[in-house]
Amino acid sequence: MVITEVVTVADSVPDPGSCPGAIREVVAGAGLVFAGSPAAGPVNAGPANAVGAYGERLATRYLVERGMQILDRNWRCDQGEIDIVAMDGSCLVIVEVKTRRSLAFGSPVEAVTAVKAARLRRLSGCWLAGHRSLVDSVADVRIDVIGVLRPVRGRAQIEHLVSVTA
Repeated sequence: MVITEVVTVADSVPDPGSCPGAIREVVAGAGLVFAGSPAAGPVNAGPANAVGAYGERLATRYLVERGMQILDRNWRCDQGEIDIVAMDGSCLVIVEVKTRRSLAFGSPVEAVTAVKAARLRRLSGCWLAGHRSLVDSVADVRIDVIGVLRPVRGRAQIEHLVSVTA
């Protein structure tokens, strides 16, 4: 089953390094604070990576606002990378984030193919193998896709696909 939720959020996302000790951000008028400082995002510089890092920060904030606990960001192994690893109750959630500036090449979530979804399923096993202390508390694993559309004008939009099985 795939559940889609489209939300409109505030335009700007502060860089995680802007608030030492904790990330403090405001989403659409509601205060949000969560402890810790997840990885800042992609190591490579450039406009495309900046847009991607923006989308990942926005997606992280969106998930935390909905009660999820962020466990990891930009986790890498020799098989690939997971953008966000979170817990939604007792469910481990592997999140792929796609960010676009326009719909010229389709919606951001359309960029996640069946091949990418299969890779994410393999990566979830790799992540669990490397984090055995959490395995006992995980009742289920699911793959979510978050698409962020950040147009030149107007607010960013988030589309959240829950439990993608493609």
